[in-house]
Amino acid sequence: MSYKPTIGLEVHAELKTQTKMFCNSKNDAHETKPNANICPVCLAHPGTLPVINKQAVHHVLRVGVALGANLADYTEFDRKNYFYPDLPKGYQISQYEFPLISGGTLAGVAITRIHLEEDTASSIHDSQTGATLVDFNRSGMPLMELVTEPVIHSAEEAGKFGRELQLLLRYLEASDADMEQGQMRLEANISISDTDKLGTKVEVKNINSFRAMEKAVAYEIKRQSDVLSRGEKVIQETRGWDDVKQQTFSQRVKEVAADYRYFPDPDLPSLMLSEIEEFSRDNLSKSLPELPDSRRARYASWGIKAADAEQFVQYPRIAAFFDSVAAMKTGDAAFAQRAANYIANDLVKIIRDTEERESEIQPEIPISVERFAKIVELIEAGKVSSRVAKDLLIMTIAENREPEAIAEEKALFQTSSAADLGPTIEKILTENASVVADYKKGKEAALQFLIGQAMRVLKGAAEPGVLRQAMIDAIAKS
Repeated sequence: MSYKPTIGLEVHAELKTQTKMFCNSKNDAHETKPNANICPVCLAHPGTLPVINKQAVHHVLRVGVALGANLADYTEFDRKNYFYPDLPKGYQISQYEFPLISGGTLAGVAITRIHLEEDTASSIHDSQTGATLVDFNRSGMPLMELVTEPVIHSAEEAGKFGRELQLLLRYLEASDADMEQGQMRLEANISISDTDKLGTKVEVKNINSFRAMEKAVAYEIKRQSDVLSRGEKVIQETRGWDDVKQQTFSQRVKEVAADYRYFPDPDLPSLMLSEIEEFSRDNLSKSLPELPDSRRARYASWGIKAADAEQFVQYPRIAAFFDSVAAMKTGDAAFAQRAANYIANDLVKIIRDTEERESEIQPEIPISVERFAKIVELIEAGKVSSRVAKDLLIMTIAENREPEAIAEEKALFQTSSAADLGPTIEKILTENASVVADYKKGKEAALQFLIGQAMRVLKGAAEPGVLRQAMIDAIAKS
């Protein structure tokens, strides 16, 4: 029997703020020393009072505007009650009935809500001693939670949404959303049914990459299909993802909202966001950068290849570099297309070969806009060949000098005079007499070999059309 899968996602992202959500302890996701960034508030000492982090609220509202969502007028924070060793208060400050954001869409997926809450501490299990230690550095970090509508119907669609959300958060500088660092965490709610009615929902946690999410969703769809095919019922539960075994496993029976006994936090004021001018939709909209979809459309209008454009969209700093290069000749689509090709294929390769992993989100550009634009101009003017331009780019970066000076010094400029090519052509024909004979017998490939040999000697510094005709003329005279 065929079953239709339905998937909803819950995404948590740690926000980039100076301090934690409700105290002035430093918000540093990269701190390695345990319990370095803590205070009485995030340790839940009796008598301490939380204070709302304005920057965190601002981040979430900007995300909402970028998604075309509804911004709350009235909002409040609630206590979500449950006991766990990494939750020192015995409750988490979150939002329930009045989230900051409702509605909106991304990558064709409808959003239910986005709200703010505090992160928990980290439990560290020592396999040698069997002890569990708690690091409170993460306790109280501002955490954005986004919940989608159950409108996703494949693992691939779920992965696409997750990647697009990560990209958006990076564009807005709301979060680095690095999944390996735990800055973005995914949970998938999956059900299957052979009718229009939704099936029993199973939540899958412990997903630490988009690839893992796609595998977890695909596995769970198959597992649930097998259960129903045997005439059994799917149990509503929380399951984890085992990346080693490539399968989900049961963790606990799924809680419902009533289990958490939500109620408004009496220590925090409710907010009327419409009374805060900088939180108005108009002001928030003005603060947004060009968003990924808009950038894709702009590059498409310039005739940039889709693969190159997507590479730029994924890395905003490379996109900014390309935009600056293209601006050197505003309105020249051919120049922009050639620049895009060399950036996407040659410059990006250089960056990836030299930069460390931590620069992947915002890689350093090792050449100035002006020098890169000059190399493209030299290609367009026919002064250097396409092949030589690749080497010239490498040398310009390595030597930190002007590309024209390097090309002059190393004789890289293309020779466009047949007379200048004469000595080289004569040498090649003399050394390859048998190949010349093959060409005279009608083997066209022989000519290409001879041209290739000449280009090798000239280090690519010959205009291809001129070299070809000069070679033909020289053979005819031989």
